[in-house]
Amino acid sequence: MDSLVTTEWLASSLGQGDLRIADATLLDPSLGRDARAEFEAGHIPGAVFLDLAELRDTDSPLPNTLPGPAKVASRLGKLGLGDGTRIVLYDDAPWKSAARAWWLIRGYGIGSVAILDGGLAKWRAEGRALEAGPHDAKPRHATPQWNEARLRTLAQMKGNLATGAEQVIDARSATRFTGEEPDPHGAAPGHIPGALSLPYPRLFEADGTWKRGAALSAAFEAAGVDLNAPMAMTCGSGVTAAVLAFGAHLLGREASLYDGSWTEWGSDSSTLKATGEA
Repeated sequence: MDSLVTTEWLASSLGQGDLRIADATLLDPSLGRDARAEFEAGHIPGAVFLDLAELRDTDSPLPNTLPGPAKVASRLGKLGLGDGTRIVLYDDAPWKSAARAWWLIRGYGIGSVAILDGGLAKWRAEGRALEAGPHDAKPRHATPQWNEARLRTLAQMKGNLATGAEQVIDARSATRFTGEEPDPHGAAPGHIPGALSLPYPRLFEADGTWKRGAALSAAFEAAGVDLNAPMAMTCGSGVTAAVLAFGAHLLGREASLYDGSWTEWGSDSSTLKATGEA
């Protein structure tokens, strides 16, 4: 299974024994939307609701941080998203939250994971079947083993300021990056010194599908990114940074993700902050 699958492929693969589908929609309360209610109103047949809002370290003061292996094993196992499965993730969120789920599940080494290109919006636009109500899944054992190369901590990001070992690439809007727009989480304005700005919408075509090949490479290169050098992705709270990580993956590159992102860095009095253009 490719890391990015089409609606045509998924429609023809529904019902295959090892295939699992999960709705990874994550919504901000400010949108006035309810992700679970929307799932139960209509979802891709056979899909389960991943509930990314809860699939996190709920003891952390930060909005989205990596949950521990016990929670991952329990939550995914109950949803049937376990070892030996092929998992297709989709969302209906402005910030393409299926990428966050891809980063989490792949980082824990569970199954083979892909994202549905165009998400639920494209599936609906094509008039494909939906089903309503909750979906009960047959539980499956999940054995999470975290890959440390996928994650960066505050201490590691501070160390990177001195070494410059990894390019730091910021997925937030240009105005949040420069500090012109206030941070919605109450952190200081600006960005990590030396970071490059690559707002995540630049990785998508006008119809919401992913750019591919030369067009995708051009989006990174226009931001000043060297695709042959190590990359650490950041954003506001660790969600859209995963969009950049998935984009790099589509180009055959792997990137780490700073989970605390700007919410942590910008709220810490011991960190250096920069404003203005990169």
